[in-house]
Amino acid sequence: MIRTEGLCKKFGEKVALDRVDLTVAAGTVHGLLGPNGAGKTTAVRILTTLLRPDAGHASVAGFDVRTAADQVRAHIGLVGQHAAVDEALSARQNLELFGRLYHLPAGAARTRAGELLARFTLADTGRKPVKQFSGGMRRRLDLAASLILRPRVLFLDEPTTGLDPRGRNEVWEAVRALVREGTTVLLTTQYLDEADQLTSAISVVDHGRVIAEGSPTVLKSRLGGDRLDVVLHDAAELPRAAEVLAKVAGTDTEIDADNRRVSAPVTDALTALADTVHALREADLGVEDIGLRRPTLDEVFLHLTGDKKEEVPA
Repeated sequence: MIRTEGLCKKFGEKVALDRVDLTVAAGTVHGLLGPNGAGKTTAVRILTTLLRPDAGHASVAGFDVRTAADQVRAHIGLVGQHAAVDEALSARQNLELFGRLYHLPAGAARTRAGELLARFTLADTGRKPVKQFSGGMRRRLDLAASLILRPRVLFLDEPTTGLDPRGRNEVWEAVRALVREGTTVLLTTQYLDEADQLTSAISVVDHGRVIAEGSPTVLKSRLGGDRLDVVLHDAAELPRAAEVLAKVAGTDTEIDADNRRVSAPVTDALTALADTVHALREADLGVEDIGLRRPTLDEVFLHLTGDKKEEVPA
């Protein structure tokens, strides 16, 4: 549904995209992750016809973004980082306005607004102006507005930035419902747990290039299998605990002094857990918590990019 080949874009001397290849399967959520300035938003702007590439090819829903821009726009929706609705109007007035801007007849715009209000549980908001909505309600309305023309492809650029956990969950459920109905979604996000929750495939971009691709599970597997975490009562005992864990696991350990935690990759997880508990008890170390876990996308991100997790969209 989305395909790029050798996509390039420069701004003066800065290379924003450097021969980016991307393939997004129909009816899936594909995540685009990367540090600040990696080129994520530049890619979205090109794919939504807001920016022309310097070289390479890109198509959306089978239409070339350069030679068939009008057809691309007719098949896509875009939700940016900031709400695009009129805060002085009600939800229904906003949706009817968008419908008219898309050249729908007045009756068709009213009908479509009603359908979307019901779908996004906004039908009971009545004449309440959007400025009185919660963050999650505004983003749901933003999503509804992007679906006026029933797009086949939806671009979500940092859709939950600034939302509280309840608002994020509301948006996540709306996205899942869209995908169940066949919509294809390209998602950029600064929340790696969001990518873990929603995406079936991820492309990690750094310095304008795709440096890794795969499902969240596949990307995590690049860091190995299970990890054993031990949290101590006293951070001063971390070095001694690291020695104990290194002997049991037979590998190097990692110490996180801020969280009083030492961890190591393990192969036979249950045996390693039992042996570690016994060894820690023998060493008389005060353990607050111990457990097995899989690598997180945060760890994958840091491993691949060698940078801090992003906090501002790029």
